[in-house]
Amino acid sequence: ISLKKQAIKQTFLDTVPVLTGYIFLGIGFGVLLYEKGYGALWSAAMSLFILAGSGQYVAVDLMANQASLLTVAVTTLLVNARHLFYGISVLESYAGAGVRKPYMIFALTDETYSLVTQKPTPEGMTRHQYCFLVSLLDHLYWVTGCVLGSVLGAALPVSFEGIEFVLTALFVTILTEQWLSTKNHRPAFIGMGATAVCLLIFGKDVF
Repeated sequence: ISLKKQAIKQTFLDTVPVLTGYIFLGIGFGVLLYEKGYGALWSAAMSLFILAGSGQYVAVDLMANQASLLTVAVTTLLVNARHLFYGISVLESYAGAGVRKPYMIFALTDETYSLVTQKPTPEGMTRHQYCFLVSLLDHLYWVTGCVLGSVLGAALPVSFEGIEFVLTALFVTILTEQWLSTKNHRPAFIGMGATAVCLLIFGKDVF
């Protein structure tokens, strides 16, 4: 096996946890979208051109309720504001990526960000090549899961009530993993505290 093939194999292995998560999360999104009256083409288009797990889940209700463009814009900004900080932190590592750079910026999801900032570059490829391949593979997993969910939603004669909880479950899992992997729990407490304050101020319906 050539060094290049070994590097590609290692990159794929690095993304396997994302593969398993994105397939199931994507299925949840695809089913939910189908339940609201939007088929596989909508699911494919949204996962290809939006590529934002939480943003797409939120978009389902916005579309179903015919929300205004202003509401969609503000909600999307609030839900995905964390990506502003992601982008700032990878400015240096993405510099000089050439024609791949716009796509790498577009495809910088939570899970992709985690891989490109923590995993070492496999021997046999450059850092830019690794980041691009991770982004591409993760994007492919997400599209596959979303489309598969729409197909399953149309094919299976069962109720999918409550499937939207899959996104909440993902963030609980992420919080648990971060809590166990670090001794500094201040960010978690700040997040939970801010959540509690906002819930008290705005109420559960608006929150």
